[in-house]
Order: sequence, then C-alpha cells, then structure tokens
Amino acid sequence: MTDTTDDIAEGISFQAFEDDCRLLGSLLHDVLLRELGPHFIKLFERNRILAQSAVTMRAAGMEETAAVVERQLEAELSATSLEDSLCLARAFSHYLNLMGIAETYHRVRKSRSEVHLSKSCDDIFDKLIQGGVPPEELYKTVCKQGVGIVLTAHPTQINRRTLQYKHLRVAHLLEFNERPDLSQEDRDTLIEDLAREITALWQTDELRRHKPTPVDEARAGLHIVEQSLWKAIPQYLRRVSNALKKHTGKPLPLTCTPIKFGSWMGGDRDGNPNVTAKVTRDVSLLSRWMAIDLYIRELDSLSFELSIKRCSEKLASLAKEILLKEPASEDKKTGTWTQTGPQNSVKDQHNLPLPAQLPSGADLPSCTECNDCEAQIRMVKLPWNQKRQGIQIPAERSDDSPLHSPSRHSVSGSSQIGRTPSGGQLRKMLFTESKIGRTSFRKLLEPSLSDRPGITPYRVVLGNVKEKMAKTRRRLELLLEDLPCDYDPAEYCETADQLLEPLILCYKSLQSCGSSILADGRLADLIRRVATFGMVLMKLDVRQESGRHTEALDAVTSYLDLGVYSEWDEEKKLEFLTRELKGKRPLVPPYIQVAADVQEVLDTFRVTAELGSDSLGAYVISMASNASDVLAVELLQKDARLTVSGDLGRPCPGGTLRVVPLFETVKDLREAGSAIRKLLAIDWYREHIIKNHNGHQEVMVGYSDSGKDAGRFTAAWELYKAQEDVVAACNEFGIKVTLFHGRGGSIGRGGGPTYLAIQSQPPGSVMGTLRSTEQGEMVQAKFGLPQTAVRQLEIYTTAVLLATMRPPHPPRDPNWRNVMEEISRVSCAHYRRTVYEDPDFITYFQEATPQAELGFLNIGSRPAKRRSSAPLGIENLRAIPWVFAWTQTRMVLPAWLGVGAGLQDARDRGLTQELKDMYNEWPFFQSTLDLIEMVVAKADPHMAKHYDDALVAAPERRALGEELRRMLVRTENCVLAVSGHSKLSANNRSLRRLIESRLPYLNPMNMLQVEVLRRLRRDDDNRKLRDALLITINGIAAGMRNTG
Repeated sequence: MTDTTDDIAEGISFQAFEDDCRLLGSLLHDVLLRELGPHFIKLFERNRILAQSAVTMRAAGMEETAAVVERQLEAELSATSLEDSLCLARAFSHYLNLMGIAETYHRVRKSRSEVHLSKSCDDIFDKLIQGGVPPEELYKTVCKQGVGIVLTAHPTQINRRTLQYKHLRVAHLLEFNERPDLSQEDRDTLIEDLAREITALWQTDELRRHKPTPVDEARAGLHIVEQSLWKAIPQYLRRVSNALKKHTGKPLPLTCTPIKFGSWMGGDRDGNPNVTAKVTRDVSLLSRWMAIDLYIRELDSLSFELSIKRCSEKLASLAKEILLKEPASEDKKTGTWTQTGPQNSVKDQHNLPLPAQLPSGADLPSCTECNDCEAQIRMVKLPWNQKRQGIQIPAERSDDSPLHSPSRHSVSGSSQIGRTPSGGQLRKMLFTESKIGRTSFRKLLEPSLSDRPGITPYRVVLGNVKEKMAKTRRRLELLLEDLPCDYDPAEYCETADQLLEPLILCYKSLQSCGSSILADGRLADLIRRVATFGMVLMKLDVRQESGRHTEALDAVTSYLDLGVYSEWDEEKKLEFLTRELKGKRPLVPPYIQVAADVQEVLDTFRVTAELGSDSLGAYVISMASNASDVLAVELLQKDARLTVSGDLGRPCPGGTLRVVPLFETVKDLREAGSAIRKLLAIDWYREHIIKNHNGHQEVMVGYSDSGKDAGRFTAAWELYKAQEDVVAACNEFGIKVTLFHGRGGSIGRGGGPTYLAIQSQPPGSVMGTLRSTEQGEMVQAKFGLPQTAVRQLEIYTTAVLLATMRPPHPPRDPNWRNVMEEISRVSCAHYRRTVYEDPDFITYFQEATPQAELGFLNIGSRPAKRRSSAPLGIENLRAIPWVFAWTQTRMVLPAWLGVGAGLQDARDRGLTQELKDMYNEWPFFQSTLDLIEMVVAKADPHMAKHYDDALVAAPERRALGEELRRMLVRTENCVLAVSGHSKLSANNRSLRRLIESRLPYLNPMNMLQVEVLRRLRRDDDNRKLRDALLITINGIAAGMRNTG
C-alpha cells in the first residue's frame, strides 16, 4: 500500500530526509526572521510547538490532553491579527512545500541507490524469463506494447508554474549537496544558493491572480515535456533496450517506443466554453512549433558532435547532392571565385564556418541530460499573437551553432540573416570579405580560410534538415499570427518520417564505418525522441459531451425538414446515421444558420478535418451511453472532412480520428458492453474500424463521475465489470480493444499508484495496450523531474507487460462475485442515502468545507459545473471540487463513504473469513481495500469535527457531521478486520511516518483555515482574508500530497 505519488520507491532513508528537512526549515526560519522579525518567529514557534505536542499526545493515546492543547492552539489562532494570520499561513505552507520537495528528491535518491530496483525492466524481465516465458515471446511483446499517457489540464495543480520551477531548483540543489567531493567553500556557496531560492520563494506571490486560459494550460503541459520528458525518454528507452538485450539477446529496435504521450490541454471542451475550435487549432500548432524548436536544438548539438568525415557512400552522395542544389544564378555571380583556387571541387565545398560558440549543452555528454541541474528550469518562449494575451513574440534568437537557420522573423526564403551559407553563397561571401575586410566582431572569432577544416558530410546533411525545420517553424509562427504564407512541401519538414529518414541514414552510415559507439549516443537519442514525440510532442485529443452532438444534429435535421433527431428512438437514429455514413455527399448545408453553441460544434469538426490524425489523437465522447453517440461523431467528422477536402482541392491531412465513447455513470457503465455490441454489429462501422483503425476499438471508462454517482467501492466494482463486458463484446466480433482509463489524482477519483492500478485490472483487459490520464498535480509529481519520469515510465511498461503476460487471477471462488455484488449494493445505497437523499447534506457540505470558496483559486480554465445554468446540487457539481473540498477538511469523504456499511453488512452475515480470503487471493479486491485504507489513514475525524464546531450552525447538521465521523471510524475498523492489519498503514511504515512528519505543520494550517473561513463568511469582500484562505488551501494540498 503506497501513497498516491509513491510509485517511485517503497521507502526512503529517513535520516537523510529529516536532515534535509531540518536544513530547509532552518533556512526558512532565517528568512522569516529577516523578513518578519523576532515577534513573528515567537508566534510561529509557539503555534508549531503546540501542534507538535498535540500530535505526540494523540499518538500516545492521551486523547483528552491532546484536545486541551488543541483548544489552546485554537485560542491562539483566534486571537491572531489578520496580518499575522496571513504570514502564519504562508510560513506553514512553505514548510509543507519544502518537505514535499525533500520527500520527492529522496524517493529519487532511494531508487538510484537500489542495486536491484523492484518493478524495473531488468527486474520484471528477469522474473518472466525465470517463470518460463520464452525470450522471443518476451521480446515481441515488449516491442508491440502500446501505452498512451494522456496529460490533462484538470484543475488540481495548486502551485503556480513559477513556484514549480523554483521548487525544482531547490530539489537540484539538494541533489548537488549529496556530492561527496564538495569542498567547504562549495558547500557554503550551495547553502547560500538555497537561502536565495527560499528567499525568492517567500517573496513570490503564491496565488494566481487570474484564471488561466486553455492556452496557458497547454503551455504548462508543453513545458513538462521540455523540462522533463524530453530528457527522460532517451534514458527510459535505453533502460528498456539494455534489459531486453540482457535477457533476450536483442536490443529494442531504434524506432520502437512502448510509450507515447497525448494531451487534453486545449482539446477538452466538455463543460468548458473557453475551449473553442480556434483554441484547439492554435494549441495544436503551438505543440508542433515546440517540437520543431526542440529538434533544432538537438540538431545543433548533434552536428557539433559528428565532426568526422568517414561515412557511407550513400551519405556522401546525399551530402554532395545537397551542396550541388545551389541556384545557377549564384554560380554565375561568383564565377570568378569558383574558377580560381581549389574551392570549386566538391570536396572543398564542405568548408562551412565553425561556430564562434558551442551550442547549448554540446560540452556535456548526452547521459547527463537527466541529471543536469542547469538545464532543468530553462523555459523556451513560445510564439503567440501580440494582440492576444499581451505576449510578445521572442526577439530574434542568436543561433551560435554549426547549423544556423533562417531568422525566425524573416519570411521563408526572403532573408539570409543567421542562415548557414550553402556552397555557392559561402564562396560569394568569402570573395566579398576578401575585398572589403571583416569588420564584424563575430568574424574575428572565426578561423581564416586557410585554417578551416573540411566540413563533414554529416554536418551538411544535418544542416539541410535544420534549414527545413527552421522554415517549418517560421511557417507555424505565421499561421499562429493568422498571416498568409506560401506552402511548398519540398521546402519543409512536417512529418516524423521526413525527419527520421536522414537521421537513420546517418545512423547506418556510422554503423557501417565502425563508429557504432557514436551512432548509439546523441544520434540514437534523437531518433528515439522522434519515434516517441513525432512532430507534435503530444497528440491532442478532442473531448465533447454527447448531448452537444445531439443538439448539432437536431439543428441539421430540423433545417432539412427531416424531423427532430433527439426525439427519434435509438433504432431510427442508427438507421439514419448508417445511411448517411454510407453516402458520398455532405449532410450539413454549407450556409446553414444555427445557434452559436451548435456552430462551435461544427467549427470544431472542421478544425479536426483540417488538422487530421497527424496532429490529433482521439475524439472522446463524454457521457456516452448508446451506439448512436459514436455514429453521430463519425457522421459529423465525415461531413467536415468532405467539406474541407472540397475547399482545399485535395484530401484532408492524415486520417479520421479514433472515436472513443467514455462511459462514466454507473448506469452507463452497466450498459457499456451492450452499446459496444450494438455498435460492432453494424457492418459499416465494423468495416470502418478494420480499414481505418487497424481493427482496433478504443473505449474509455471514467472513474470520477462514477465515484461521485455511487461511491468509490461501487464505482470500482462497476468499472471492473464494465471492462470485462467491453472486452468480451470486442472479442465476439474479432476486434482488438484498448481501454482508456480516466483516472484522477486522488483515490476518490480513481487515483492511486500506477503499478497497483494496472495489476488489479480484470484478466484479459490489458493485452499489450492501455491508455490512462495523468491529471493536475500528479503530472508534476510523477513527471516533473526527469529521474522520476524515467521511473514512472518504467513502471507503466512493466505493469502493462505483467498484466499482458501474467494477468491477475480472476476470483478463485465464483461466489466471491456475489459477495462483491452485495457489498456494492449496500455501499451504494448507503452512499446515495447520505449524499443525495438527506435534505441537510448539501447545506452541510457547503458550511463544513471551503467548496464555495474554491472558485477563487484560479487553478483551471473550466467552470466548477458542466452547465453554468444548472441548479446547485451534488449531481451538477464536477467531481474535482467535490473531492477537493473534502480533502481540505481532512474528512476525504468521497473515497470511503459507504464502504464501512457494505463490509459491516457482509461481516454481519458471517462472511468475515471469506472477506479475508478475498483480500489475500484476489488482486482487485486487495488493491481496492488497500487504497481505502491509505485514504482513511490520511483522514482525521478530530480535525473534521473542528470544522463542524466552528462553521456548521444548525444542530441537525452538526448531528449529520457526527454521524459521518462515526461512519469513518466504522470504515477503519472494518478495513482493519478484513486486511488483518493491527493499525492503518501497518504494511507501509514509510507512508505512516511521512504522514506523521507533516502533521505539526498541517494541523495548524487546518485550524487557520477554519478561523479564516469563519471571519470571511462574515466579511466576504475582505481581500486579505480571501488571500489567507487561498494560502491555507495551498498549504493543506501540499500536506495531503493530493487535491482533487
């Protein structure tokens, strides 16, 4: 049983961790003393010591004494001035964040120090071979594996990106501090650097003052790729390849990658009116721009490395061809020069100037990229329309590299500033300079003509690639600025195959010339990056609610006098959709007048047609329930492609998008298998899947709404059954299936350790393929550092491999399914009776939690409700604020409510031993209970009571809170009785100790939040109070290590 972010290591070295916590705490103490003075330090220490004393007494069983100390702490905080309250909130919040940084770093440190790292490729490959798996079968399975990790912009990342980068800097300094070769002077300098970083943290506003736009969210996702995943992918693939070679005798093929990335940032418009068709187009172009910019940087470093002349005949021929492709006019203008001296031989046309300065990172070996402290926090400036968001396009870059590309602000081909001179141009420049002399300082740095070594064919070929890439980058900038630009496909490099072809040629050339060691360095890393990221880094999924497609078809069928689509039964809908899909004409009239919401849907389909599957991934239909939901999207997609193709006068780029139904509610999950059977029974659709999607159907299951709908336990069981049914349905028609898991960060929304989650899926549901979302704060926690990203990618690979080759056991006893059904029934009934049927619950929820105030956080671009006009109620509230609010009060209610009632009912029926057998022998049941145990260990009924006492007015609602806390205690007792553990987290002492270490800082934050909420609800326009509240929310999220 592990923490939600604890996929990296099972434990950490607590002595070293506590040493670093003391160091960071001491430095923060110094900052506070310098910034706020001794009066505040006394106040802070008094509150911290009271909190620590209460935690110690409660752990020792001295409940009454602990309660007395807590009341004293409460009185202290109530008497604190607003200014001091704000500073206390900030101080405790920074302490918790610094502890989180140290914890993350020490997990990485632990994983590095392990000789035989569990769940690594080497570990799992060895176990499979030892277990009788033939090496050839292992090799083929790994090479065919297809895992998709989809980063989403779900609003659960509390910290501003500025703070995230500062936290990374602190983590890198902690890492540097571990070096044994540091002199005392070095160590003193490092401590000063840490003090500067912590000072900068304190002086930085931790609150977002404006809501991010969808484009802001997309840029944050792209920076995760730039800062971490870009560096992690080569190291991860090397680990896979080395382990494969060790255990099967063959390395991973160079262009094979078991993992690829997708994104919802800028494509997820479900309930978010801010994500428009234009936003999706711009984000897709921005992603392409970033990919090309990263490749250009890599080409710089690679060109500097490949300074050798020896090459294959094929590469030499290509280099010669590139150099001879100079305009005839250039040769005429420089005729005198080309006819004198040795310069007109092809061999000497390779004489390009050496760089005046090394390209960034060229002085470092590629193996340092995952551990390079300097490179981790560099942020590229992305291009954007100057009129939008007030962001200026970056000034012209200085490309000090062997491969200078055209200026980013010259229209393609119109200027040679910053461009690598080609053969004829170089000769002209040298002749001119010989007449007028060199006045540029840069020219003084370059060697004279007689000292220039011959430029290698590798640099010629890579220079040509970079030139095309630079032109492509400039074209994307013009498109982002909505400016016209010429398009000649021969001048650009727009597909991964176009980029891979010359790189693989260079690779084969080096191999054939005995330079394999060079081929397998930066060049192999770049090829693997291209294979993984393509030309878009992360393909963008589009997501929209099924009802929006129905509204669009309503408008179209009404306009064409065909009736009202939404009023037809399912059979009539399917008959109409299938008939139109078989036709060859567009359905939607080109000049149809429709409502703005409908027009936005139609515009989105037009953008998907213009971008195609080269840039976009899947079209996800949220709240899907019927086969017609899928065919409706297929029809609108086909219609848009026909229209766009006609407008362009050529076929649309790429293919059609995969259409993925997302089943979310319990009712829809129960009908998912039937819907897929009805869909695949349609000849047109089945043939379409076979022809256009390689016989592969993707189906998404949602954890968030199902949990909010019926409780976590029932949702887990219904998801398990739905996956079984969907797999069976696809197998009946000979169609392969990939399940897409919409998991959140918290347990209440399907979160939890990746390895545990994949290993507990139904047998046969993970057959070498899987997609999963990574949301909000989990993206930073799992992929924010290259080292943690490498570990996470390995865990995804090995977990999917094991689930494919050694799937988990089904229930040993068929009766266990009946037991689960009954526990689920009782649990769901109890959950719904409390949440949906108790008339006091919604008011209690608003009073006892900061749910109403969460909107001030500005952490996401989408509203808290799917439809702004929807009435207040749990059913209309999104799952994230629902879970987020309960996490703040430490009640964590969505993750456990109903579980105790279901388990107690089974125990009352004499099934305690059967439950224990299920826990020990059925991975799904065990993982479900372990996650509930983990979240109950984080819950604190005493703190939840403090919220009730201060914030809940009516006695009947306080009684409801008291009953909920009794349910929590009952759940704890039932979980321990089934698991056999003596106390919560007994099988994960590391987690328990980490939770306990946070409490002296976390508990005062909660008490401060209660006091601030009490004051704010009497003075709701007080901006300082609001700031204080938001800071406590940040701090509690840091202490709980997850939010929504």
